[in-house]
Amino acid sequence: MFDRPPETPTTKAPLQDSIERLCALYDRLLGQVHGDGMTETASAELKALAGVYDLDIDRSDAEVWADLRAVLIRQTAPGDTTAPLSTETFTLMLVEDDPETAADLTALLSEAGHRIIGPFHSAEAAEAMAALQPIDLALLDINLSGEGDGIALARTLKTRWGVRSLFLSGDLPAAARHAELAEALVLKPYTGREVLDAVARTGAS
Repeated sequence: MFDRPPETPTTKAPLQDSIERLCALYDRLLGQVHGDGMTETASAELKALAGVYDLDIDRSDAEVWADLRAVLIRQTAPGDTTAPLSTETFTLMLVEDDPETAADLTALLSEAGHRIIGPFHSAEAAEAMAALQPIDLALLDINLSGEGDGIALARTLKTRWGVRSLFLSGDLPAAARHAELAEALVLKPYTGREVLDAVARTGAS
């Protein structure tokens, strides 16, 4: 279910549409000759999002956006599915409240050799298990069922047990606002290859 649906002239993949709207927004803000241009809040959110992708944010907004734009555009292009994946395996906590997505992710990651703790549908259950199991990396959806969410869970995992998190989410604004809590972000809708690549990069760092 991870492969993006085929596009027609009138239908775009949700990820491409989201990224195109984001590009249009920052292109307009940074291209303004008259007016206020980038507000302090917009600048902070831009740099927070760039931080998710481990980009250098100690530069001007225009320089940060140039690099971030290139990264985002690459996410809508067909990836290289021929390069070998890392064979290193990890103990992963999976928190995803959509049953079908959770099942597919579990199968994908297990087949790649990773040990899966979960999947959990709520932050409360995942937090309880984190106290009992050593975890290399937590894969978290941001919007979850129950009282907690992936943001609060990532914060708890980091502060209490030093567990790093990887966001698997379509909630780009929330990911940008809380970029310091995640090692990386994989935007929905994603492919299985994108998830495995992110786990390989993040788990080994």
